[in-house]
Amino acid sequence: MIEIFDFRKGIDNGILQKLHNRSKLENKEIAKKVEEIISNVRERKDKALFEYTYMFDGINLDKSTVKVTKEEIKNAYKEVEGEFLKAIDKAIKNITEFHEKQKQSTWMDFKEGIVYGQIIRPLSQVGIYVPGGTAAYPSSVLMNGIPAKVAGVERIVMVSPASKKGINPYVLVAADRIGINEIYKVGGAQAVAALAFGTESIPKVDKIVGPGNIFVAMAKRALYGHVDIDMVAGPSEVLVIADETANPKYVAADLLSQAEHDVMASSILVTTSLEVAQQVKIEIERQMEYLERKEIIEKSLKNFGAIIVVNDLQEAIGIANDIAPEHLELNISNAFEIIGEIKNAGAVFVGEYSPEPLGDYLAGPNHVLPTSGTARFFSPLSVTDFIKKMNILYYSKDSLREVKEDVITLANSEGLTAHANSIKVRF
Repeated sequence: MIEIFDFRKGIDNGILQKLHNRSKLENKEIAKKVEEIISNVRERKDKALFEYTYMFDGINLDKSTVKVTKEEIKNAYKEVEGEFLKAIDKAIKNITEFHEKQKQSTWMDFKEGIVYGQIIRPLSQVGIYVPGGTAAYPSSVLMNGIPAKVAGVERIVMVSPASKKGINPYVLVAADRIGINEIYKVGGAQAVAALAFGTESIPKVDKIVGPGNIFVAMAKRALYGHVDIDMVAGPSEVLVIADETANPKYVAADLLSQAEHDVMASSILVTTSLEVAQQVKIEIERQMEYLERKEIIEKSLKNFGAIIVVNDLQEAIGIANDIAPEHLELNISNAFEIIGEIKNAGAVFVGEYSPEPLGDYLAGPNHVLPTSGTARFFSPLSVTDFIKKMNILYYSKDSLREVKEDVITLANSEGLTAHANSIKVRF
């Protein structure tokens, strides 16, 4: 069960180091298997893709059945509730509005004899990976697909592992709702390789985004360079900063909601109140008893959960900035006053009525966030991940004449005399 660590006594028992080192992406045996899968799909294309799909998912596919049909999407609507359609349409509206504000524009600057600027272009074709099988992740469809749509990506290709009944109907409906109609029933490292290199059935794309298991994450990392990727996502995590005003029931529920993701997920409370720490521990044990994923939660909290008691809020903020959590909740009385001191976090949830699951599904900000401390240098998925920029430069003859000696001097300082000559021959 989750433990309380009292940092006021100057002892952390190595818990922070343990949390820093928990990434699941250092497995040489799996990495070797992923490289084998990638090589096979690159060389044998559809044949290897379908063999792996049968091996891992137990599904026989061929070129005529791998792509989801309009009829399958139509049938998916029969399996989802009206309440789901209302909720997902509301989520689509909020997520679209948020990402519309991220759009960038082409710009040009004109001076006498000089023009420079930047042209914004959307990527032409993007692949979206959506986890599947027995699970349903329609939120992943929205969070990856909507920014691409807003950016103006022409072709969005979605892959998702299927059960023998096909791809989960909630996932198919979510894709249809935002206009993704090129969907393939494949998953795992083999699907990532297919998107990166192309097969007879699945087109090559320029970028691959979306979460997945360790095989998917390692495949994305291995293929970076052949294709762009969003990020290499590790296990999910939340860090809650709470003071004496926090409601232990709410804090416990939020820690539990993160712990149910995965046995590698991390749920951390950093609080200035020993009483809150003790009450949260009691609430976790009470609430966990009626949760369906209790076994996963128990392992997650035992391995990577912690309740840390600190002297003051500044110490709590320091720990948060050091860990750089994917999700950071501020359950404190003066939350907006200290946001400026938060340097490293994927997303910040302010106040006791802004729980992390709100951001997962409905509020609008993207839930594809940097994990494993990478919030120190990575950002959430956004519209900018689906565009590219081209620089534009024009100089007239007179404008070049004014700076020619400077360019020649700099070129010569690097020993690149042909660069210098390119300027000299014009005069």
